[in-house]
Amino acid sequence: MILLPRSLFGRLTLLLIAVVALAVLASIVLLRVERSNLITRQLSETKIVQLQAIRAALAGTDDPERSETLEELAREYDVSIHPEPDPVVRDQPAGGPFMRELAERLRERLGPDTDVRFAPRRRMLFVRVVAGDTPYWIGVPVPARSPADETPTRALLWLLVTSALLLAAAFLFARYLARPLRELTAAVERVGRGEPASKLPETGPSEIAAVNRGFNAMTANLARIEADRALLLAGVSHDLRTPLARLRLGVELSAPDESLRNGMVADIEEMDRILGQFLDFARGADGGFESAEPDPIVAAAVARYANGGKPVSFAPGGVPALPLKPTALSRLVANLIDNALAYGAPPVEVATARDGTSIRIDVADRGPGIAADEVERLKQPFTRASPARTRADGAAGAGLGLAIVDSIARMHGGRFDLLPREGGGTLARVTLPLR
Repeated sequence: MILLPRSLFGRLTLLLIAVVALAVLASIVLLRVERSNLITRQLSETKIVQLQAIRAALAGTDDPERSETLEELAREYDVSIHPEPDPVVRDQPAGGPFMRELAERLRERLGPDTDVRFAPRRRMLFVRVVAGDTPYWIGVPVPARSPADETPTRALLWLLVTSALLLAAAFLFARYLARPLRELTAAVERVGRGEPASKLPETGPSEIAAVNRGFNAMTANLARIEADRALLLAGVSHDLRTPLARLRLGVELSAPDESLRNGMVADIEEMDRILGQFLDFARGADGGFESAEPDPIVAAAVARYANGGKPVSFAPGGVPALPLKPTALSRLVANLIDNALAYGAPPVEVATARDGTSIRIDVADRGPGIAADEVERLKQPFTRASPARTRADGAAGAGLGLAIVDSIARMHGGRFDLLPREGGGTLARVTLPLR
């Protein structure tokens, strides 16, 4: 079982090749057997006629002329004639089914006293006939090659050509049958990466069509659920921002205690920030792709923090332009910087670099780092960090910042990784392909 191909296409191809190979082998064996039987029958008929002629000649030979007649018949028919008993013939085996069949035919044509012996070493077939009242053993030479070994070259060539055509047809047929499964596999992988999957054709074999219909219905339901979720988040976030703005204005105008007023304003700003994350997550894939250089977009995002006195620096790598959603990329960088400032420790260093056929955007901090078993969990929506990794300001986030980063990275065909930084801290790396 280990030697079997792992894919359905490979197994189907192997099965078809095995069936074609068995069919061709059976054809070759049948051709050889049938041709051997045909040649054997023709040979038998020829030899029977010769034996009848030799027996007739021996029956009319007188004893004084017998020796000369035997020599003459032996030369004429290329046989050897031995009067019975003869030690050369007496102990030879009777042979297999063919010999028994030949003996029966000879008895029918030459009389009941006819017998057959075969001498393998001498390649001679000995037939016992009775001429007059005298029995003789007539030795007939047998060719060194059996008739089965003389299969015509043209027949073998045609079989090989036919086999090649059948194998090619089997390969194409197997590939045709496996194509819908390859398309389904690719679509499932795209859905697993969070990418939109195109609708699969609902034609072809009934089983494949049923699976494709189910997959299309599933992706349609997922898209509808995602759209409903985005609409709900956007609506709730938008509707809550207006009363929050009025509440902040009222607090600033009416609260007599400055420390109380500042605390309430900070709480309102945190709520507004969380609502902003909900809106960002809901908008997700807004805007279209355009060819742009990442460095100016990243530099503009970093400048907003540096100008506000935040310890954030940028080292451009001179990376080339690639298809981007500039607004989404700016949001990605801002979320990574926010996460580094909130959960890490300064300084926050942002850098870009080219790595073969892709570019990297790195945001590094000197915080406590992230445990390896927490990395994938933190990429999920509405997931907060463990108690060991809390925000520097003590506030609770919505758990959407890294989920938005991961979504935007996959939207661009890239990936998002959280890595331990040498010397302590966390390295958030986004890798985007150049295409």
